[in-house]
Amino acid sequence: MNPGLTQSLFARHALLPDGWRDDVRMQWDGAGNLTAVTAGATFLPGEAQAGLVLPGMVNLHSHAFQRALGGLTEKAGEGPDSFWTWRDLMYRFARNITPEHIEAIAAQLFSECLRHGYTSVCEFHYVQRDQQGAMYARPAETAERIVAAAALAGIGVTMLPVLYSYAGFGDQPLSIEQQRFKTGPRDVVDIIAALEPLRGPQVEVGVAPHSLRAAAGAQIAEVLASLPPARPVHIHIAEQQGEVAQSIVATGMRPVRYLMEQFELTQRWCLVHATHLDAGETAALAASGAVAGLCPTTEANLGDGLFPLAPFLAAGGRFGIGSDSHVSQSPVEELRWLEYGQRLLHQQRNVAASPGERRVGDFLWQGALAGGALAAGRPVGALAPGKRADLLVLDSDHPNLFDVAPADLLSALVFCGNDNLVRDVMVGGQWVVRDQSHVAQAAIAQRYMHTIAQLRTLRA
Repeated sequence: MNPGLTQSLFARHALLPDGWRDDVRMQWDGAGNLTAVTAGATFLPGEAQAGLVLPGMVNLHSHAFQRALGGLTEKAGEGPDSFWTWRDLMYRFARNITPEHIEAIAAQLFSECLRHGYTSVCEFHYVQRDQQGAMYARPAETAERIVAAAALAGIGVTMLPVLYSYAGFGDQPLSIEQQRFKTGPRDVVDIIAALEPLRGPQVEVGVAPHSLRAAAGAQIAEVLASLPPARPVHIHIAEQQGEVAQSIVATGMRPVRYLMEQFELTQRWCLVHATHLDAGETAALAASGAVAGLCPTTEANLGDGLFPLAPFLAAGGRFGIGSDSHVSQSPVEELRWLEYGQRLLHQQRNVAASPGERRVGDFLWQGALAGGALAAGRPVGALAPGKRADLLVLDSDHPNLFDVAPADLLSALVFCGNDNLVRDVMVGGQWVVRDQSHVAQAAIAQRYMHTIAQLRTLRA
């Protein structure tokens, strides 16, 4: 692309950082960066135009290979099922996946995420070894496959190579099933170095200590010392009550408190799930500026519990959303169930709001955009100069949006019906979805189905 080439789109209504504005012209350069966003503009003959435009959403937590597990873990066992029994099934599924499979599954997932409104994804990537537990000749082999899938689909990606050394608190040795995920600090540093040449406008590279169960504090510190200070750091934490109990036995502290004792949390950190916090941890996490990475559909699917959203928001906490195990690929569903879970918990309505923003749909969408952009470590999440030209065009002709005032559009999007209201999607100045169809959908789906057929043969 020619970085000096400027293109534009005229929108009848567009969601800007200060709210919905009429007659907006968005201009971007050949590198896919917005150069000007002007409200109250005049339509120019021949200019591309759209009705309703809003920034694309950031998916801040993804395990792409788990997309292929959809629907395969919903059979009750002999005893109570939980995250831990699901995890055993996931381990067995991961045993046979090859790098080629990972790429095909990720491309399918990313095309689905795009069609539903995600334009960026943070890949928490921990399948690093081959089926025999040996590192690949190229240390970033599987991570490179994810980046290739993102490029094919056209989604922006933040790669987060995972530090995964132990099976539990107290440096418990990994099980046979966990050997494909095994990494030490040197392995992770090597993977990050191998990914450096791939960094660019569409790709960032951070790091993800898997959890305090799987990575010791000294290991995390060693990896962070080698990472530029602005790069994102993600970690699973306090997802399960069992994990909290284990942390107290091993360290004398709850996991979030223990993490804060060892590291200064800033806005570069994303604490994924953080479901089980006490009041002190909730306030401290909000004050730190770190992002709470919430994944309501996966947290519900696994029976994790509900994040303390109301007190966290009251304390000024930042949040974003992710699809995690990908039982859903829709940001609308994540945001809807983030709010609905709180309504069920508190037996009241309209929980996710503030004195400055009473409309729940607006509060959720704008809040998730801001938190997701921090977690991604990329210039995304807003229609503003200097940001990536990542945007969604809603289906203005859909009955759910008929005669809806701009001020109510996001609440209609999030809380009205189950149809996908995203019509077109642009990422980095390139249209990747048109009329609700991904531009490479047929080829990506065919390769995915071939991969699924292979994996099911191997499981048989």
